[in-house]
Amino acid sequence: MASTDSTTVAKDGNDLAGLEAGLDALETRQTGRTPFRHTFTEKILPPVLAVALVLAVWQALVSFKVVDDPTKLPAPSAVWDVVQTAWLQGELLGYIWTSVSRGLLGFLFALLIGTPLGLIVARVKFIRAALGPILSGLQSLPSVAWVPPAVIWLGLNNSMMYAVILLGAVPSIANGLVSGVDQVPPLFLRAGRTLGATGLKGTWHIVLPAALPGYVAGLKQGWAFSWRSLMAAEIIASFPDLGVGLGQLLENGRNASDMAMVFEAILLILIVGIAIDLLIFSPLERWVLRSRGLLVKN
Repeated sequence: MASTDSTTVAKDGNDLAGLEAGLDALETRQTGRTPFRHTFTEKILPPVLAVALVLAVWQALVSFKVVDDPTKLPAPSAVWDVVQTAWLQGELLGYIWTSVSRGLLGFLFALLIGTPLGLIVARVKFIRAALGPILSGLQSLPSVAWVPPAVIWLGLNNSMMYAVILLGAVPSIANGLVSGVDQVPPLFLRAGRTLGATGLKGTWHIVLPAALPGYVAGLKQGWAFSWRSLMAAEIIASFPDLGVGLGQLLENGRNASDMAMVFEAILLILIVGIAIDLLIFSPLERWVLRSRGLLVKN
C-alpha cells in the first residue's frame, strides 16, 4: 500500500511539474527576431502577388480587347506614364501632400473632440440616452451629404474641408471609445475604486487602458471616415485657391474625360490610405495586442 501511495504521489508530482512547465512555456514570449524569409512569405509576398494578379487581369482586358476603348479603360502603361509625368513636373507630391496634410490635421481635430465626447457619453447615462442614437445616426450618414451645407455655411475654403472631416470622423471615434468602455470588466472598476482610483484618476488609470482595444478600432475607423470625407469634399467643392488635392485631381480627370488621370487619382488615394494604415494604425494595434500578451512575435 505504501508503495502504491508513493507511486501515486510521484505521478501527481510529475503531472504538476509538466503542467507548470507547459504554463511557463505559454507565458514565455519569443524575443528573437523573426527570420526575413518568414516575414517575406507571410507579409510581403501575398500582397505583391495580389497586385501582380490585378495588373495581369487589367492588362489582359486591354490586350485581348475585352474593353477596346482606351477612353474607358486605359492600359496600365498609360496610367504609369501619367504618374511619371506628374512626378517629373514636380506635381505628384503636391497632390499627395495637399490631401494628406488636410486629412491628418482634420483627424487630429476629430481626435481632440471625439475622445472626451466618447468618455462623457459612455459615463453619463442621461447624455448617453440623448446623444447615443444621434452619434450612431451620424456615423451611418454618408460623408458627401455634409459637403453642400458646409459650403453654404463656411464657403469654399479649408475650414469647410475640416468641418466635413469632423462631421465624418468624430462619431466613429466617440462610438469606438463608448464600445471600448462598455467592454471594461466591472471587476476592474471595483478594484480601482478600492485602490482609490475614482473620478478622473479612475478614468485615466483604469477605464482608458482597459478600453484601449475598442478605442483603437474607433480611431482606425475614424481615419477611414476622415479620408473618405475629405475626398468627397475635394471632388465636389473645387476652387483654385484650395489647391489641387487627390480628390480634385480625380474631378479634373473626369472633366477632361482623361481616364488615365482618373485611374492615377484612384490609385494614389488607395496607396495613401494603405500607407497610413500600415505606418500608424497597424503598429498601434500590434502594440495594444502585445501589451496584453495577445501577440508574442516581433
